[in-house]
Amino acid sequence: MISVLVVDAQPLQRFGFRMLLESTPDTKIVGEAESGAEAVRRTTELQPDVVLMDIRMPGVDGIEATRRIVAAGGRSRILVLTTFDVDRYAFAVLRAGASGFLLKDTRPEELLAGIRAVAAGDAVIAPVLTRRLLDTFADQLDDDLCETVRKDARLDSLTGREREILVAIGHGLTNGEIAHRFTLSESTVKTHVGRVLAKIGARDRIQAVILAYDLRLTRPI
Repeated sequence: MISVLVVDAQPLQRFGFRMLLESTPDTKIVGEAESGAEAVRRTTELQPDVVLMDIRMPGVDGIEATRRIVAAGGRSRILVLTTFDVDRYAFAVLRAGASGFLLKDTRPEELLAGIRAVAAGDAVIAPVLTRRLLDTFADQLDDDLCETVRKDARLDSLTGREREILVAIGHGLTNGEIAHRFTLSESTVKTHVGRVLAKIGARDRIQAVILAYDLRLTRPI
C-alpha cells in the first residue's frame, strides 16, 4: 500500500485527488496540507511514501517545501503536480529534489502510474517532457553552457562509456534511444544507467539531467 500526502492550496483539488486515491486499492491518503510549511511538518510526522506537491501556495511555496523535505533526509519522495504552461518554477522544484513532474490535468491512470513509479524509486517525467521542460527553463541555467565542461570528481569516476550515457540522459533520451545510438542492448543500457546514477549520487534520471546541465555536458537542443 502506497501512502500519500496531498499538498494543494485548493480544497477542490485536494478533494479530487482524495476521491481518486481512495478508490484505488494500492494507494491511501494519510494526510493533506494546504501550504508548504504544513507540508514539511506533516511529512515529518507521517513519513508518506509519496508527497503530491503543488508549487504555488501562500507562505512557503512548493519549491522551498521540497527543498526542506529532501534536506531532512527522510524516505518520502516528491511528485510535483502543476500547470506547465503557466508555472515557471518547475525546473527549480526539480532542482530542489523532486522525483517527478506531472500536469494537474494528467489522466487519472497516468497520475496513479506516476505515484507508483515514484514510490518505487523511479523518476516520473517522460523524455519528451524532459526536453520541453529544459527548453522552457533554459534561461534558468547558466548562460555559458558552451564553455568548457566543469571539473567535478563525480565525472572522474565515470568510464568513457558511462560519460556518454550521462550526456545522452541529459538530452532526455530513453534507454531504447540510447541503445540505438550506441548499438547496445537495452539491458546493457539499463545496467550502464544504474551505474551512472550510483556513481554521481543521483536519486533518479531527473537529477542526472540537472547535473549534466550544471556541469555543461549538454545544453537545450
